[in-house]
Amino acid sequence: MKVEQIYTGCLAHAAYYIESKGVAAVFDPLREVQPYLDRAKKDNAKIKYVFETHFHADFVSGHLDLQKKAGAEIVFGPGAKPAYKATTAKDNQVFEVGDYKVKVIHTPGHTMESTTYLLIDEKGNEHGIITGDTLFIGDVGRPDLAQHVVADLTEEKLAGYLFDSLRNRIMPLSDDLIVYPNHGAGSACGKMMSKETTDTLGHQKKVNYALRPDMTKEEFIKELLTGLTTPPGYFPKNVLMNIQGYESLDKIMDRATTPYSPEAFEAVANETGALVLDTRDAEDFAKGFIPNSINIGLDGSFAQWVGEMIPDIKQEILLVTYKDKEKEAITRLSRVGYDNTVGFLKGGFDAWEKSGKDFEVTKRIDGSELETLYKNKKPLIIDVRKKSEFDSEHVIGAINVPLNEINQHLAQFPKDKPFVLHCAGGYRSMIAASILKQRGWQDFTDVRGGFDAISKTTIPKSEYVCPSTLL
Repeated sequence: MKVEQIYTGCLAHAAYYIESKGVAAVFDPLREVQPYLDRAKKDNAKIKYVFETHFHADFVSGHLDLQKKAGAEIVFGPGAKPAYKATTAKDNQVFEVGDYKVKVIHTPGHTMESTTYLLIDEKGNEHGIITGDTLFIGDVGRPDLAQHVVADLTEEKLAGYLFDSLRNRIMPLSDDLIVYPNHGAGSACGKMMSKETTDTLGHQKKVNYALRPDMTKEEFIKELLTGLTTPPGYFPKNVLMNIQGYESLDKIMDRATTPYSPEAFEAVANETGALVLDTRDAEDFAKGFIPNSINIGLDGSFAQWVGEMIPDIKQEILLVTYKDKEKEAITRLSRVGYDNTVGFLKGGFDAWEKSGKDFEVTKRIDGSELETLYKNKKPLIIDVRKKSEFDSEHVIGAINVPLNEINQHLAQFPKDKPFVLHCAGGYRSMIAASILKQRGWQDFTDVRGGFDAISKTTIPKSEYVCPSTLL
């Protein structure tokens, strides 16, 4: 049986495609559906089903557009109540995809409607399980998301359901089954996910902490909840979009791909209050950027940081991108529900600079320059990495203000003396720098290469401790 994993690294997301005898099915698709339509066309197949493992929190699914464009039937697991036409399957119900079969296994815990799909080949052999956020490679789904939508569903209650689902529905299955999860390392849907994106169930039973056979429910709940941080603020909003429905990506793209001259761009920004989002890399942004713009580079975990740093999912956005990168930026914004891009700067920042309009810069230094500065002045250093990264190893005397908490802790950034910003490699610290510039801070320096560069210097650092969580 051939199962094609379609992996999108910036979201650490995996969709799946199967096809048999001209009939195809897609599992947990992303917002832009053309790649799935093209894949089916290549097989001369019709997409009959879109299977959803649950109402996703970290991205907006493409199920509705696939329903419209391919005539596919949307299938959710037991208990799902979408506000649009879809099939809510029964536990153990079987769907036929050509000669293949897809069996519904209800596995509540990550969410109440969470469902695992058992794949059965043309000979009747069980091949694998598409687990959504129920079981990852090395981890299981966090149980603290649903309570942000339904207050009654506490993390303790859902963790208990997840324990039962894993023990009673997943672990009794054959060790030979291949596990196909919805996410890999880098996703905020789990805390210790592996970089591997598939594995056998038998191996996971041996190495995954959550599948230890001697673990009690109380031990499971405690271990699962330990180390969880507050989920990104956009998660509940994406859940609601996936439940209630959303606008077609085609309409969003038509509206968003409006080019503006520097003069018109400035006028629209002033008239609408749109956020100017600069998606260039940190080094180019530092050399020159439009005043009050925010930098979140496309070459990184773009969608996740947009979701973390722009609290209003309906915020109007004006884009500054590299040439021909506008559609990619719009698509990646819409993947996480930011559908109100109103246009982009034609010609990019070069056009802005050539027009003679004002721009700002941010000072950056290398690790060796910081080393010299440290020997002479011992400046205040502010580390914007996650707490788990900071606890693992940091510059002695540095202050930790995680990037996703910066707006709540602006008072820790002094305005009366200089300071130095860094993250792990320079991506997140430039996001922080752009926010600080927007709020009026000027006297600070960013470290090019972040802690990776600092680690190669003699600047005193804490003793390395292996992180207990990746959140």
